[in-house]
Amino acid sequence: MRYSFLLFLICTSVIVSAQQARKIHYKATLIDTHNDVLSSTVLDGKDISHRIDYGQSDLDRWKEGGLDVQFFSVWTGERARNKEGFYKDANEEIDSLDAIVARNPERMVKAYTYKDVKKGIRRKKLVALIGVEGGHMMEGDLDKLQSLYDRGMRYMTLTWNNSNDWATSAMDETLHAGNLSHKGLTEFGKQVVRRMNQLGIMVDLSHTGEQTFYDAIAVSSKPVLLSHSSVWNICPVFRNLKDDQIKAVAKNGGVICVNFYSGFIDSNFAKKMDELEGARGKQIKDSLNQYYDAAQMNNVWRQLFSAELEPYRPTISKLVDHIDYIVKMIGDDYVGIGSDFDGVSSLPIGMDDVTKYPLITEELVKRGYSKKSIDKILGGNVLRVMKANFNN
Repeated sequence: MRYSFLLFLICTSVIVSAQQARKIHYKATLIDTHNDVLSSTVLDGKDISHRIDYGQSDLDRWKEGGLDVQFFSVWTGERARNKEGFYKDANEEIDSLDAIVARNPERMVKAYTYKDVKKGIRRKKLVALIGVEGGHMMEGDLDKLQSLYDRGMRYMTLTWNNSNDWATSAMDETLHAGNLSHKGLTEFGKQVVRRMNQLGIMVDLSHTGEQTFYDAIAVSSKPVLLSHSSVWNICPVFRNLKDDQIKAVAKNGGVICVNFYSGFIDSNFAKKMDELEGARGKQIKDSLNQYYDAAQMNNVWRQLFSAELEPYRPTISKLVDHIDYIVKMIGDDYVGIGSDFDGVSSLPIGMDDVTKYPLITEELVKRGYSKKSIDKILGGNVLRVMKANFNN
């Protein structure tokens, strides 16, 4: 009898906690600073106006997940898709976002100013903003930076994995340092940061090398953004932030938006990934080549690759550990959400798509976070940095 009553109390507590979390979640302003749906889904011809059986994002699912503001990543890799170059790629993706907004005026709005953002939230529309992921898309031309700003770019990631002529990336500074002609920001790179400050474009330091990070944070007169980065001390990979970097962001007044990618969340997953992309993977591929032609082998390898990694996927709790780590180190004013949905190959167990944002709030409630702190983490901190950067 006593055991049954105890079980009843535990179950009741869990239900109350989940209900409390949902109430907090759907009343909060939820901002995600990084989603790759434009390059991964929209350019493939998929219409995200309504729920689709593809990818991780669409308007219906964003609504279900309680999202209020989405920064749409405008991304192209180190080789341009269009013969005209990276700038053309960027404009093509912005065109695709504009088309979605035009088809759905009752459900979403594109924002250019802080006032636009607040108005869209009040009207319960999905607020769309643009983040350009990689300074190579301005092609070393400040006029093109201005043009991208005019089209709605409100943050620019100084580098992607590839360095450009004026800034070096985390990947290159870590893995290819011997091939670099310079390290960090050049004088032109510092000029770019200053011009971004003047225009009202947030300086995004995700993907940048440590030298670029420190150079930029020294030059920037406004709070910086880390749109999709996690904690190196939990998962030591080149894309994550070391403790001194985390402290530097707090000193600057910026915000670190935690990335959901399994390989940046859990070191065991990252190690297994390295194995499969290295000697172990080559061994498996060589054995498959005996039985399959090239097309069949690639299909079988993808299935095996996913199956090998599945047991190493982190939990939601492990994801929230990164938020918790930052809060314990520098306080609850400097952390946010930067999922990288539709831009990564693996996510924590249960974090299947954008409908699952409430699981983060539920975990924060379980850990004793107050409504005030959760409101900051889900969107308040990013709003503060946006307001400090935007000119109106």
